[in-house]
Formats: sequence, C-alpha cells, structure tokens
Amino acid sequence: MARKNPFANLLAKDVPSEEQPALDYAVKGASKSFLNSLNEITARADRLMEGEPIVELDPASVDPSFVKDRLEENEQDFSEILEAIRARGQDSPILVRPHPALSERYMVVFGHRRLKVAKLLGRKVRAVIKEMKDQEHVVAQGQENSARANLSFIEKALYASELAKLRYDDDNAIVMTALALDRSTLSKMLAVAGLPENVLRAIGPAKGIGRDRWYELKLLLERPSHYDAAIAVIEGEGFAELPTEERFAAVERRLKAKQSRSRSEPDRQSWVPRDGAVAAEMLAERRKFTLAIKAKGPDAKAFGRYLSDNLDRLYDDFRRRAGATTNGD
Repeated sequence: MARKNPFANLLAKDVPSEEQPALDYAVKGASKSFLNSLNEITARADRLMEGEPIVELDPASVDPSFVKDRLEENEQDFSEILEAIRARGQDSPILVRPHPALSERYMVVFGHRRLKVAKLLGRKVRAVIKEMKDQEHVVAQGQENSARANLSFIEKALYASELAKLRYDDDNAIVMTALALDRSTLSKMLAVAGLPENVLRAIGPAKGIGRDRWYELKLLLERPSHYDAAIAVIEGEGFAELPTEERFAAVERRLKAKQSRSRSEPDRQSWVPRDGAVAAEMLAERRKFTLAIKAKGPDAKAFGRYLSDNLDRLYDDFRRRAGATTNGD
C-alpha cells in the first residue's frame, strides 16, 4: 500500500486549512518548485517495487546503504526474521540500486536484515534493482523504515541528522519528506542527535524511550559536570550488559540525582580584604543570598552600615552593568 506523501497537501490548491500539515515552510517561488520535485521523488519511491522483476543476487555483491539507520540490531527481532526465512523462504524482496561508484556491485536501499539473513543461510537474496539518485535513495529508505515503525526515536533522530549533513537542500525538506516529519519535530531530533556520540552509542536504540525523555537528557547533558557523570555511568561495571532502555534509565537517574543535589546544596564563599580588618561569609541558595560580616573591632558594624546606606546606588550600578552585558551579547 502506497504511503501518503507528507507534502501533498502543501501543493493542493483547495485543501481546507485544518487538513494542512503543521509544517513551518513557505511554499512559494523556488521552494514550491523544489517541493514539486520532492513530490515526484516521493511518488516514485512509492512505485519502486510495483510490477518490477525480482532477481536473485549473491549477497556478497551487495553493500549496505551509504546512510546508516540503526544503532544496533535487536537480537529477538532478527532471530524471528531469520527463522521465518529459514522456514518458508524470503517472501519480500529487498530494494537495491546499482552501486554509484563500483561496477558490478549493488547498494541496499532497504532490506539490510533480509540481506544479512541470506548471508547467514548461504542463500541468494531476492531483490528488485532500480536506478536511483541519492535523494530518491534516502527518501525510499526513510519512508520504508517509517512505515514499518521499527526504528526508535533516537535512531530516526540520528538518521535525520545524517541526511541533514548531506545538505541536499537548504531547509531540510528532503529530510522531512523521508521521515514524514514537521519542522518542530525535526528541530528537536537534530538537537538530540547532537548529544555526545559516545553516550549515544553506549545507550543504544532504547526503543521504549520517546522524544521528550531524550530531549530532557540533552538538556541535562549541557552541563560539563553532568557529562562527566554520564561517562562514569556508561563506563561502570555491567552497564553494557543492561537492556538498552535500562542503560538510558541509568544515565537519566544519575544526571537527575546530580541536578537535584546541585540545586539543594548552597554555595558558600568567603572574603577577606587586604588589611584583614573584617571578614565576610556569603551563602547563595536558590532564591536567597545571605551576607554576614565579622570583625574583632567596630569595623564590621560600620562596614555593614555603609553597605546598607549605599544599597540603592550599588543596585543601580549592578542593573546598569547587567544591562550593558546583555546588550553586548
């Protein structure tokens, strides 16, 4: 069954406003021309397998896609595919294209796991061969994975990031087409995909973890000390043996606990002038700052009175400096 082109409504003239997809995209001029070409790419991607001859290829002649879309293989899912093909053969062909750089070789568009099974079983792989450009390749690969709904949020985010880096266009329209995304969701995906690669790879696909929790983890990891805490977790004993969702939860717990402690622990500082006549202790809490001045002689009381009498001037000076700093940024 053909998948719906997510940009189709943008190109229709008489579609009611409530049916328009929530995309932040100005469809006019060159943009409209470009989206029309995307519309054709999408239509071609949907027709790729229809009525095409199926051939049998040597799996050794087929290379993986130039864009990776999985962090790691789900062993249970793969075992089920393996046993199904072992029992009744390969029902659904994979889609390949002639390799763009190597003669007499092919590149997978989608069907990597079926190709892997054929290699393991020592069988030919049933495939449809189509001439395709790179843009058609990524749209077809992305739409196939979206339709099967077997990629986790972070895998789709990393795939979107890889496509965005290829810069097929200036506004990521191809990425949105390939993964059927609106601009807001894509923006969050790209932000999450910017997490440290070693943390992402260590956690893995985490299929049960959705967009909001990944985005919250991204915000937590913006603090350098939180990154160090995450590394301590992923390098800890037994971490790699945990199921991938539990790996995510372990990192999340540590960072939230660290954030909670940093909020609850007051910041204490002290100050002594060069002459040592007085000493000050400062205590900074969430919404309170306490200043205590001590001295053996009368200077503590006199200095405290001086500060009190000049609070208006000091505060005005603080606001001017803060405003200048903000404007300078």
